[in-house]
Amino acid sequence: MKNFKKYIKIAAAPEEVYWALTRPLSLELWTGSKVEFEETPDSEFSLWNGDIVGKNLEFVEGKKIVQQWYFGDQEPSVVTIKLHADGNQTSMEFTQTNIPDEDYDDFTEGLEDMYFSELQSFFEEE
Repeated sequence: MKNFKKYIKIAAAPEEVYWALTRPLSLELWTGSKVEFEETPDSEFSLWNGDIVGKNLEFVEGKKIVQQWYFGDQEPSVVTIKLHADGNQTSMEFTQTNIPDEDYDDFTEGLEDMYFSELQSFFEEE
């Protein structure tokens, strides 16, 4: 099992980024796909038409999101997203634990290509 950590800058306030990560309509707009999401601890979620599924663990409005992401029958991966104001932008710290070794390269490439780039583009196009 491997861990992954990434910092990215997003051209929006932390509250706006938080909303984009926790509101179903916003999630659908920047992912371009159907989502099932509820900003409630212990609720299950599905993003990218089920490509990412898991369970919401913790929400701190405008600052932090903690989730479990599932990899089949493997131990759940824990994703922690922290949002920090950085001038008129947000510095997002994304940490993920327990990524199966055999999935690591493809999965982190997908995060870069889809998750991070699409989220950044969502705010740049406004």
